[in-house]
Amino acid sequence: MRRFHLPILPFLTATGLATAIVPVLVPRTGLQAQNFGGSLAISGGQVLIGEPANTRLPGIVYVYGHTPGGWTETARLTLSPVTAPPDGFGRALAADGGLVLVGAPALGAALFYRRDAGGEWREVGRIGPEGVAGESGFGRTVALDGDVAVVAAPDEDEGAGAVYVFTRGGDGWSRRGRFQSGTGAADFGAGIAMDGTSVLVSTATVQETGAAEVHAFRLDRSSGALEPLGLLEPRVDPGERSQFGSALAVSGPLALVGAPMAGNVGKVIVFERDDAGAWAQAGTLAAFDAEVYSRFGAAIAFDGDELWVGAPLAAESGSLYHFESDGRGGWTRVVRHGAEGLGERVSFGSSMAMAGDVSVVGAGGVDNRAGGAVLRTRGADGSWTGGDLVIGDHRGLPAVIGLDEEVRCTDNRAAGFECDNVNVISFLPVKDLAGGRGSMVNDIWGWTDPESGREIAIVGRSDGTAFVDLTDPHNPVVLGDLPKTPGSRSSVWRDMKVHNDHVYIVADGAGRHGVQVFDLRRLREVGGGPATFEPDFTYGDIASAHNIVINTDEGFAYVVGASGGGETCGGGLHMLDLGEPLRPVFAGCFADTRTGRSGTGYTHDAQCVSYRGPDDDHRGREICIGANENALSIADVSDKDNPVAIAMASYANVAYAHQGWLTEDHRFFYMNDEGDEGSGKVEGTRTLIWDVEDLDDPILVAEYIAETTDTDHNLYIRDNLMYQSNYGAGLR
Repeated sequence: MRRFHLPILPFLTATGLATAIVPVLVPRTGLQAQNFGGSLAISGGQVLIGEPANTRLPGIVYVYGHTPGGWTETARLTLSPVTAPPDGFGRALAADGGLVLVGAPALGAALFYRRDAGGEWREVGRIGPEGVAGESGFGRTVALDGDVAVVAAPDEDEGAGAVYVFTRGGDGWSRRGRFQSGTGAADFGAGIAMDGTSVLVSTATVQETGAAEVHAFRLDRSSGALEPLGLLEPRVDPGERSQFGSALAVSGPLALVGAPMAGNVGKVIVFERDDAGAWAQAGTLAAFDAEVYSRFGAAIAFDGDELWVGAPLAAESGSLYHFESDGRGGWTRVVRHGAEGLGERVSFGSSMAMAGDVSVVGAGGVDNRAGGAVLRTRGADGSWTGGDLVIGDHRGLPAVIGLDEEVRCTDNRAAGFECDNVNVISFLPVKDLAGGRGSMVNDIWGWTDPESGREIAIVGRSDGTAFVDLTDPHNPVVLGDLPKTPGSRSSVWRDMKVHNDHVYIVADGAGRHGVQVFDLRRLREVGGGPATFEPDFTYGDIASAHNIVINTDEGFAYVVGASGGGETCGGGLHMLDLGEPLRPVFAGCFADTRTGRSGTGYTHDAQCVSYRGPDDDHRGREICIGANENALSIADVSDKDNPVAIAMASYANVAYAHQGWLTEDHRFFYMNDEGDEGSGKVEGTRTLIWDVEDLDDPILVAEYIAETTDTDHNLYIRDNLMYQSNYGAGLR
């Protein structure tokens, strides 16, 4: 067995790899927000908030009740323990009276709950038609009205989708019908609204129109039959990418359909049903201040004479617009409510529900998109309170630490992870890596302390950087946290590299972040619990950047993909002299404008080396090989005042040239394309193999196509092994 001490979490060992690279599968963990507040319902004055979680955790439905002291959590509904596979429980909620319907699409089921006389919530029914599997998405959207339930399976029939109608008789529910759109639009059942005999069902957005189809049906409540009444179609085309159909509501003879990108400001289209059952547009609602890209109409709550419309990007943090009926089919007295006190970019108004004197408003951007919700009540004078913000737990898989032996890969499972020839030594979930509730891990690098020999993992998160001591791989220890630059935004992208006992950290799409410089020798002083650090220096001549590359032989760093301010160098190489490690000095720019999607020489990632390969013309020079979105770029950057483009090359079926790494003899460059799998340009995960024996003429000599179809992301080569990360197929 060969053991690899790599700065990677979970900590793994590989077995049987002496002669070949054996595929290894480790699922992603914590890479998606918990989605607290994505679904909402109100039952008997209690608020139910769904948190279907991510691809690794089962869902929870939190229940809150109002007391004289405010809102408090009164119950939690769950189906599975935290170590069980994800079930999607809570992805959709619907309530009518004291009955609540909860969708669990990963199980292909929907479940009924009712609160008993003692205040306990109990499951009182479950529906999941025979032959409808979890991959159908059954339960992704639900609607409930009295003794009728409508449940969608949008992924059924290879994505065509279907909706099922159930009716209650006695204590049981019976399936009464299955219905499809018949128009060819995908994901029929992406949205459902129901009231009385009216049912609305939307599809996914149709590519040609930028809008969803909204199908109207008349429901026969005794038989469960749905009579098609045609499509709800606006009199005037709301425009390309309007997202018409993103939100649905129906009450009596009125139906409201959100189009949050109509005219780039958003609208709600109002339809009215005549006595014969035909629907026609009766009006349009818009925000009185018409803020661009506010997404007015992304969520709708409709109860009696009151209408609430969410605009989750208004004023950056989100807003609600409260309309009141004039009693004659129109709306008057519009009041805007902001997201006071919730912070920036919280998406207040991303979801909502109301019933009687209780309302709940989702704020999906709270805690880096983990989500929150604001609970509100209406006073005796008819006004609504400002509301109480509630959030879910900071959740994650249990840590695997302190074991005397490795968790062996048996029957392709180890510690709950899929595997092949890899054992788990230890595992730390994201929540244990010093991050906030919505934090995501995004990149990793390492440092070996030359004084003590300790191995340190440097783990990038969306809100900062964690330092983890891996010297005892069975007992990883979090030493501390370096938060993101004050005033910058949390970011999906954070990257770092190490030189001369210092780490240099950048973040993309983060505003004024710059390059954080941290002296790693400070970690020697950590004792007790994890410390919170400040950077030793922040280089501010760039704002955001996608990555940073360092040639440790020469002591130069190359910031790539810079944007948002400062000297961006067209997104190419922003060169830094690291002669004084704590004070990087700008040394120049390089960008090959023949490359990059915008023709600016944008470099997404690169490797810069002191070249020792077979090309005599360039041996001993400082060479950078870049993955430049649409091409491979090779440059000589030895003279920072006069860097020279050596070559560029594209390739068939290019989608997004992402990243690559040289073999140790500098003969071959292995590269990944981040977009070719998802766009269907290749049949399996593709690794491009460039022969760079002649740097002036790089030749694509082979393509390795894996059995998986997942997107490859980064790869690194050490000795005779490549380590490659994949979106869905983990580490290979």
